[in-house]
Amino acid sequence: MGRRWRDGCGELVVHTGGDESSVTVPLEIATSYRARTKGLLGRDSLDGAILLSPANSVHTFRMRMPIDVAYLDRHLRVLAVHTMRPGRLGMPRLRARHVVEAGAGALGEWGVRKGARLEVVVSADGG
Repeated sequence: MGRRWRDGCGELVVHTGGDESSVTVPLEIATSYRARTKGLLGRDSLDGAILLSPANSVHTFRMRMPIDVAYLDRHLRVLAVHTMRPGRLGMPRLRARHVVEAGAGALGEWGVRKGARLEVVVSADGG
């Protein structure tokens, strides 16, 4: 079930429960080495979230803000969620294939927690 996205924009859909309710947020998609390396460096805020793929770990060196990090398996199921302050190195997650980053507190507000299922919807104009 290999996923092939390109750098671009889309939406992150968080399936929050068995009643098929969901939350949709703007998503930046970073799949190239350059885009993944840049990530959120130098930003003061983020509208929505950013998907880094492939990725199984992140760091927050040279970041200006604390972030939430969700580690996803190949089926886009959340393995773990952590909040990281600037200047930290996250340990690699064995089964993680993708990482979603957002401003601290945002993932919890959207219902992103261990076991949640996420979906990436690519915009027609990019990705």
